[in-house]
Amino acid sequence: MSSVPYILRELFFRHIAQTSPYPFGLEIEKAEGVFLYGPDGKKIIDLISGVSVSNVGHANKEVIDAVKAQIELYMHLMVYGELIQAPQVEHATLLTSCLPENLNSVYYVNSGSEANEAAVKLAKRVTGRREIVSCYNCYHGSTQGVMSLMSDEELKRAFRPLLPGISHINFNNFDDLRKITEKSAAVIIEPVQGEAGVILPVEGYLEALRQRCNEVGALLIFDEVQTGFGRCGKLFAFQKYGVIPDIITLAKALGGGMPLGAFIASGELMESWQFSPALGHITTFGGHPVSCAAALASLKVLLKEPWVDEVEGKSQRFVKYLRDHPLIKEIRAAGLLIAVELGESGLGELAVRLLLKEGVMSDWFLSTDSAFRIAPPLCINDAEIDYAVEKILKVLDKIFSEKGR
Repeated sequence: MSSVPYILRELFFRHIAQTSPYPFGLEIEKAEGVFLYGPDGKKIIDLISGVSVSNVGHANKEVIDAVKAQIELYMHLMVYGELIQAPQVEHATLLTSCLPENLNSVYYVNSGSEANEAAVKLAKRVTGRREIVSCYNCYHGSTQGVMSLMSDEELKRAFRPLLPGISHINFNNFDDLRKITEKSAAVIIEPVQGEAGVILPVEGYLEALRQRCNEVGALLIFDEVQTGFGRCGKLFAFQKYGVIPDIITLAKALGGGMPLGAFIASGELMESWQFSPALGHITTFGGHPVSCAAALASLKVLLKEPWVDEVEGKSQRFVKYLRDHPLIKEIRAAGLLIAVELGESGLGELAVRLLLKEGVMSDWFLSTDSAFRIAPPLCINDAEIDYAVEKILKVLDKIFSEKGR
């Protein structure tokens, strides 16, 4: 056996900064569709899509062709917003055609954290207010500003001081909406809480939130970084609930596998970046033409293929075959963003480790370690779902058996 994989692994741990004591540490040689492949040919079914990035599948030919074509023309030219670049203009035009009329102006950045940072800045700029409201157990990114929005002190204590003026409300709590006041610049919220373990809004909650924001003049920001681009059964999750935000933030699947983020608002709101001060928000690589070319191709694929319309049926297939297992306490599903709740701290992480040994890539959630995640590429078919379910049930049987000893 070649020593190259061992050397690569050693160099990975030596030179690539780690974010946890126990990374997956797998070498992936190629990826296609819903599968990842190691150098030994081992096949791993991807049930997390790079954490909701690869919605159109790995190595989608139309996305790859678009990237190749753009690279042949040009890559980086100038800082964002100065030159007319066709990939940006064409993508923004198509993207806004899929959104309500007030969401007609796109500002491209590089990531979800950046998009949320900028959305909060924009809200402060246009309202003249300084207070921001977010939800308990939210996740909007890990840069200094948006980390301030988190409620989990354990995750942010080491990085204080953080932004002042942050208050929290409980997701789905109607009484807490009174905490949104005339001092609030904005409420930033995930339409479906992702890292809290897929918590769906109860009937009428988002409508009541919208009404309260209207009453006090606060902007409503929907963070669709994880829920966007078909993940929840509509192109955007907020479209399932009929509530329109003032600002929407996007990333992950936006770029079709390339790094790209964006926040979208009305042209009127966006004009505030141009004065007092000018250059109120700037970025060098935001809206990179290669990423925008990939994003345009990816969006065209999602609009052409039946995958978004098939999300609910595929979600129900997972739920149907898993829900009766005795280890599972609950399955929370927002389309193909699914939390399998095992009801005991640490079991989610254990399941993820055992699933990987069975050739299944899953993940846990930042704010709950009792569940594991199912969020495959939207192109997954019934046979691939059944293959994944068989592996999942095998692992759950093993955990259940050992717990009973």
